Amino acid sequence: MSGANHVDIRTLSHPETATLEGKNKFLGFWFFLGGETVLFGTLFATFIALRNRVATGPSSQELFSLPLTFLSTIILLVSSLTSVFAVLAMKEYKIRQMQLWFWLTVVLGLAFLGLEITEFKEYVHEGLGYTTSAFSSSFYTLVGTHGCHVLFGVLWISALMIQSYKKGITTVTAPKYYVSALYWHFIDVVWVFIFTIVYLLGILGG
Repeated sequence: MSGANHVDIRTLSHPETATLEGKNKFLGFWFFLGGETVLFGTLFATFIALRNRVATGPSSQELFSLPLTFLSTIILLVSSLTSVFAVLAMKEYKIRQMQLWFWLTVVLGLAFLGLEITEFKEYVHEGLGYTTSAFSSSFYTLVGTHGCHVLFGVLWISALMIQSYKKGITTVTAPKYYVSALYWHFIDVVWVFIFTIVYLLGILGG
């Protein structure tokens, strides 16, 4: 075999972009994020247009709980920090530390999903079903789509970590770890917008 597999990657300061394949994955990921941004932009616009159309169902001011949502936000922001530590460990070729930080990211992601499921169950109990009103449909679609992205991120990072025990850190695997961390940052940023536009404005009645 020849090429990247024979390179001493410990001499590379950025193994995730050391090869053409790695650079292409990085570029392709940004195109992917462009599409995702359009998707969430559309969902945000729809929610903003429909958020006051509650029909006979409960409103956001009657339902939303700032402490629970704030806790979810803190958990997701901390998970973004652990993914940063994972990437830093990867760049220093400290595979055990990288695995630890990524697994912590996964655990925090699961905790976030658990709180979101609890939140949705409570809202349904209070009478906010998916078809209750235009507000409820747009709310569940926006927040639920984000939740699906979090679940995908959890499964993706988990699969990469399982693979890392066998393949380690190479110029082939490093771009995958790096891109998965960027994806995680993206869904964290989206949640900050959800927290502000959906929850804070919903509670304040803005």
